[in-house]
Amino acid sequence: MTTGALIFAINNETVDYVGLAAWNAANVRRHLKLPVAVVTDHVGDHAACFDHVITVPRPLDARQRDINLEGRATWYNTNRMDAYDLSPWTRTVVLDADYVVATDRLRVMIEHEIDFACYGRAYDVTARNDFAMLNTFGSFLMPMWWATVMIFNRSRTADLIFGCMRMVRDNWAHYRNLYGNRQALFRNDHALSIALGIETGHTLITQDIPWDLATVMPDCALQQLSQDHYRVVYQDGQGRARWIDCCDQDLHVMSKSQLGKIVANPA
Repeated sequence: MTTGALIFAINNETVDYVGLAAWNAANVRRHLKLPVAVVTDHVGDHAACFDHVITVPRPLDARQRDINLEGRATWYNTNRMDAYDLSPWTRTVVLDADYVVATDRLRVMIEHEIDFACYGRAYDVTARNDFAMLNTFGSFLMPMWWATVMIFNRSRTADLIFGCMRMVRDNWAHYRNLYGNRQALFRNDHALSIALGIETGHTLITQDIPWDLATVMPDCALQQLSQDHYRVVYQDGQGRARWIDCCDQDLHVMSKSQLGKIVANPA
C-alpha cells in the first residue's frame, strides 16, 4: 500500500494557495513522513516543493465568496470530491492548504486501517466562540463534518462517499432546499456531511478523527515564534488584547492572509 498527502491549491485574486501548500508540504514531510501531491491549475515556481504535480483545469462553477474578513474573491474549491480519482496513492490524506501540520498526530489515523475518516467537531482555540452552531448546518441542525482533513483508502466506502459529494455539488439547489440550508454558496463541508449521511444509511455512525479540529478564527492575528510554535493574538469580550500560544498543535487557520505572512517570512 502506498500512502501520501494531497493538497488542493488553486490561486485566486487574493490568496496564493499554491504558496501555502508548498510551505505546508515541508511540514507534512517533516512530521508525517509522507510524499505530497498538489492539485492545481498552475504550480508556478513551486514544482520542486511537491513529489507530484497534478494539473487540472479551473473549476467552471467557481463563485465569488467572502474570504472571511479578507474581502470577496473567486473560490475555486469545488473539485475536492475528485480526490478519490486524482490521488496517486492507495491511502490518501487530503489536507486544506490552510491546515498547518505541526505534529505527527495524524499518523495515528493514517496507520489505523479505516476506509474513511475526517473531523467531526471543531473549536475556537481562543475559547471565545461557541462552535455548537458551526458544527451543524441547515434548519434541522444536522451535524457537520469538516472536509479540512480527509483520510481514505481506495475502497468501496470511500468511492461511495466521494461520489455522493459530487452528486450533492451537482444538485446543490435541491440539497440546499432539502436540508433547509440558508447559505446559497456550496461548501465542501456540507457536501461531505450529506454524503456521510447517505453512506451510513442516515444512522450518522461514522469513524471520526477522535479529537477536535483546532481552529484559528479569521479576526485573529497569527505569529510564528519558532518552527512549530504559534501565537494567536485576539481581543476578548471587553476589547482587551489577549494572546494564546499553540505549541506542537495542528491548526486550521481561517485567515489566509495571516498564514501568508508567515509563509513569506517563516521563523
